[in-house]
Amino acid sequence: MGKLKGFIEIERQKAPTRPVDERVRDWREVYLPYRTSDLRAQGARCMDCGIPFCHQGCPLGNLIPDWNDLVYQGKWQEAIERLHKTNNFPEWTGRLCPAPCEGSCVLAIDRESVTIKSIELSIIERAFEDGRVKASPPPTRTGRTVAIIGSGPAGLAAADQLNRAGHTVTVFEKSDRIGGLLRYGIPEFKMEKRFLNRRLDILEAEGVRFRTGVHVGVDVPAGELRTRHDALLLAGGAGWPRDLKVPGRELSGIHFAMEFLTQQNHLCEGDSVPSERIISAAGKRVVIIGGGDTGADCLGTVHRQGAASVAQFELLPRPPDARAAENPWPDWPNIFRVSAAHEEGGERVYAVSTQHFSGDAEGRVTTLHANKVEMRRDNGRPTFKPIPGSEFEMPVDLVLLAMGFLGPDRPGMLTELGVRLTERGNVWRDETWMTSEPGVFTAGDMQRGQSLIVWAIAEGRSAARGIDAFLMGSSTLPAPL
Repeated sequence: MGKLKGFIEIERQKAPTRPVDERVRDWREVYLPYRTSDLRAQGARCMDCGIPFCHQGCPLGNLIPDWNDLVYQGKWQEAIERLHKTNNFPEWTGRLCPAPCEGSCVLAIDRESVTIKSIELSIIERAFEDGRVKASPPPTRTGRTVAIIGSGPAGLAAADQLNRAGHTVTVFEKSDRIGGLLRYGIPEFKMEKRFLNRRLDILEAEGVRFRTGVHVGVDVPAGELRTRHDALLLAGGAGWPRDLKVPGRELSGIHFAMEFLTQQNHLCEGDSVPSERIISAAGKRVVIIGGGDTGADCLGTVHRQGAASVAQFELLPRPPDARAAENPWPDWPNIFRVSAAHEEGGERVYAVSTQHFSGDAEGRVTTLHANKVEMRRDNGRPTFKPIPGSEFEMPVDLVLLAMGFLGPDRPGMLTELGVRLTERGNVWRDETWMTSEPGVFTAGDMQRGQSLIVWAIAEGRSAARGIDAFLMGSSTLPAPL
């Protein structure tokens, strides 16, 4: 703690952004870098709190007070060393993580938290600018091989750790490019893909092997990979989307969010998409069903595509502006939030349930039929009761379903390997991150269910330690979980 009264004297400063009327006309990132003086002042707000609860909020166990103070002191080399001790990819979490650490910040008990996420991003970007982030291949190899299925943050974190330990790692990805949801699920305006490619180039220079266009369990039998490698890590995510099973769902113009976002990311990559297959919001009345981050990603995307209007539906009631009594610090604050996409426009509709769709003679959706609902608790579980007389209709040309995911896809790889599943349909694992099949491990959304990037990286690191110990008898790799 370099500045004793920094948390009293200095107010939280929101990360600067590009003007709305400018940014909705392109796909470049929304946020701008802080001035160095402003950033150091934000680092000075980190207080000598005794017990840093931000550690409790961060699954990676990031050394947050350390690098906050180092930024305040202008010690950038020491700051990036602290940051990389616990986080393989801070340039991704600094852009995409919702920052549960900030919800647990002691300063947030009665005022605004430290800008932890923005400071993290600034440290890593400064390190890249100054040439401090370079490829560093392991000095020796163990002779052991590991196949990682899935190239999202969990798979890549495990690949990085296992490669550092000297194992030969090959990452298999069913898409045409590496990155998983980082590549095709996250819009360009949230993270330009050059920041993904930059890190992938380093991993490849360090010896990690990438194979794209390989759908394990479809193109290549999972058993074949298991035979050819000493260990297998399942990190394929939770790609089974939750559907809306109501009358009219079969009408054209109703799409899953990931289908929509993936296609736009292909277009941003310069890929060719047949005109008859393009899902475009241009000039259309759009409804997004789902109020979470994926819904917000769809919202920002339809703004940039030129939608005529857009409404985002949420089944839950509107969150309060401040913590409710049953949501005390340091739990994650369930409060009303405004993302960059929401700043750009659109209507947010809470406590609403879609009942059915109707369409025209050509089979295209034209109308959404819904009603308002009241949320009640039944033995602690939420239930939603329709409010009599609250029925309404909304004209619509495009509906995007962003209601979350049910878990990993069942057919193919998981069935072939015969791994045990949990009651929720995720892949079961033991305390070493091994599945019910010896030598087969799992990490990320595939075993946790839909979650945060920071959890995925933490689990990839932990699974890497389990794999290293399985291969070598013991491991010196860190295990955040």
